[in-house]
Amino acid sequence: DVLPSPDGPAPSVSITEIRQYLRAQDIPFHDGYSCLHTPSLFTGDGGGQPLSANAPYTLFIDKTTGSFLCTATLAEGTWQDFQANVELQHRGVSPVPPASSEEMEEEMRQAREAARCIWERALPLSELLDEKEIEETKALFGISLVTDATLKRFGVRYLRTARSLVFPWFSPQDATLKGLKLVRVEKKGDTITYVEETLPRFDSYRNLFGLPLIGRQNTELVLTGWELDALALHQAAGVASLALPRGASCLPPSLLPYLEQFKRITLWLGEDLRSWEAAKLFARKLSLKRCSLVRPGNLQPRPLEALNQGLNVTKILRSALHASHKSIVSFRQLREEVFGELVNNEQVSGIKWARFPELNKLLKGHRRGELTIFTGPTGSGKTTFISEYALDLCMQGVCTLWGSFEINNVRLAKIMLTQFAGRRLEDHLELYDEWADRFEDLPLYFMTFHGQQNIKTVIDTMQHAVYMYDITHVVVDNLQFMMGHEHLSVDR
Repeated sequence: DVLPSPDGPAPSVSITEIRQYLRAQDIPFHDGYSCLHTPSLFTGDGGGQPLSANAPYTLFIDKTTGSFLCTATLAEGTWQDFQANVELQHRGVSPVPPASSEEMEEEMRQAREAARCIWERALPLSELLDEKEIEETKALFGISLVTDATLKRFGVRYLRTARSLVFPWFSPQDATLKGLKLVRVEKKGDTITYVEETLPRFDSYRNLFGLPLIGRQNTELVLTGWELDALALHQAAGVASLALPRGASCLPPSLLPYLEQFKRITLWLGEDLRSWEAAKLFARKLSLKRCSLVRPGNLQPRPLEALNQGLNVTKILRSALHASHKSIVSFRQLREEVFGELVNNEQVSGIKWARFPELNKLLKGHRRGELTIFTGPTGSGKTTFISEYALDLCMQGVCTLWGSFEINNVRLAKIMLTQFAGRRLEDHLELYDEWADRFEDLPLYFMTFHGQQNIKTVIDTMQHAVYMYDITHVVVDNLQFMMGHEHLSVDR
């Protein structure tokens, strides 16, 4: 994914400008937590009629970016698209939802068709003929205590040929099947890893798993990072629970409108420190005042583990910490956080590099909020090393943004793809698509700048990326190219 080009970045818009525009156009709205709510331009006849304050408020405008989504028609677009449609309405023309490219439409159609074929072949676990197979499958996924009724309620199925659990994505608009996530277990010695595959591809997969089961009357929600955790929470505590499509790595802004109805959201994303950091980041997007966080610890593992250990899930939820801190705190308020850092001492030191054990000794791992500068003469291998260093973290789920001002993105992507595949792909072109597909699923984004740039534009692009993609690692290569030579006299 490439962020907007410096020649024409999406013009930023402030919440004040959005409110002023809506008032000037006589569009009724009210303030939500992360969005403004208005009646939709895309429902009804439109045709020059002003929007009525009595119409359902199904159009949501993101307060940070100005992007909109109509939950009734699934029309979405940028702030500029919204303004263009308001102009159309004034001229008596029915607004037209911004269209995706034909290529993207075709890709989504194919994904839906493939998902439908898999869904029809998959069976509810309770319908497997062999009782022993059911028990073994449940034990493999760690869901022996999850009842058939819970699995049936959430529509979870099992695909025997791929030995995978199948989680459906139903359209909130008309309950049709939009996609699937398949989860299988891989065992290496004593370690168990869960391998996920989605239809459509990961970056287009926007399923808030469990959404169709939530009624308009629900005002409290538990947000989890994994589908099986959502099942465990519903069964153990009877609470409304949803799972994020990419776990603790990203909360796409396009999902925020669906979370507006909740007055209180508890984030229980996982059992490690990265989940805790992600929960704090997501709480800022969702509005701190309505969010509480479950701090990971031995007595507060992830929800599925809590169910399996027989812990009191309701009690854990009640002990969640409020996300909004006052400006001044006492040690009493920090006490739990300090204890958490001591318990998770190894994790506090950051995400370790898998390929560079010596680097772990020096830097202790990748820690957010730290600046690391690599320096060396031209041609000494800085770019080659840093691309491998960043790729190592990216493969562990660290959302990474690259700003390469010295070499272009095609060449950089070629270097990183070669490092990722661990072979010279020019000698194995038949393997290109296979490795490119896997590389595409990494949380990796490139800025399209090249050569000297205006610092403010670069910073604005970085901030946009942090909000949109939950970037936690930014690479700038290199500082000298970005700054140009006339800046060298100022304080760098």
